[in-house]
Amino acid sequence: MELTVNGARTYCYTGGKPFDAAKPTVVMIHGVLNDHSVWILQSRYLAHHGWNVLAVDLPGHCRSAGEAPSSVEEAADFIAALLDAAGVQHAALVGHSWGSLIALETAGRLKDRISHLVLVGTAYPMQVSQALLDASLHQPERALKMINVFSRSTLAAPPSALGPGTWVYGASLALGRRVLASNRQVNVFHRGFLACDRYRHGEEALRAITCPVLFLLGAQDQMTLAKNAQGLIALARDSGKRVEVRYLPVGHHQMTEAAEETLAAVRNFLG
Repeated sequence: MELTVNGARTYCYTGGKPFDAAKPTVVMIHGVLNDHSVWILQSRYLAHHGWNVLAVDLPGHCRSAGEAPSSVEEAADFIAALLDAAGVQHAALVGHSWGSLIALETAGRLKDRISHLVLVGTAYPMQVSQALLDASLHQPERALKMINVFSRSTLAAPPSALGPGTWVYGASLALGRRVLASNRQVNVFHRGFLACDRYRHGEEALRAITCPVLFLLGAQDQMTLAKNAQGLIALARDSGKRVEVRYLPVGHHQMTEAAEETLAAVRNFLG
């Protein structure tokens, strides 16, 4: 499905079902050097079980035109504009990694317009090492290989994720290369990492949200350590919000390493 958002062509995967703004809607937001395809199992299931799905390619990424966001705040502006363009008044937000910060910031701004917030592989602050920042700028192929090792607890995907025989590490490398090559004007790898590293409004956004929150964390995550989400979790609980926390025995890419468990957690939380 294509929409025009802020004057630019925007692609959203709908899970194989026609979009119907009258249905409950879930927006799925990918992380750095990813696109809509990282949500393939979860988006298709939800779309075939009563949900409108908008698994978006962020601006300047793969099938979406426009300027790639240089900050979490810019990306949150985009998500709000996406809801307007789709005619959606209320939506759940599911974000992974950088996408989790975008979802958090959007929920803090839109308040009652957001029904549920799911933060997958999140941390705050989401600091990126200087070595990785430098490599993403000057040696993106090296940096891509680094994060694909750091992001996973196994190189063998379960069959439900991408299909039997899939080489998860190779598939992730191919996706990262494709996303990077999709934008010749901007290094979306480095820009995305900078946006994560510089975001400082997480606590303010969390205090402002009015919806329940699910933290879905990887116990073996080396990119966004589970312990680095504890501050947000404590703040959410202290502020009286409905909070659920789930730990999966995997790394940073829960959507493929524990595809069915991730889907079950999201599905049950959304109700």
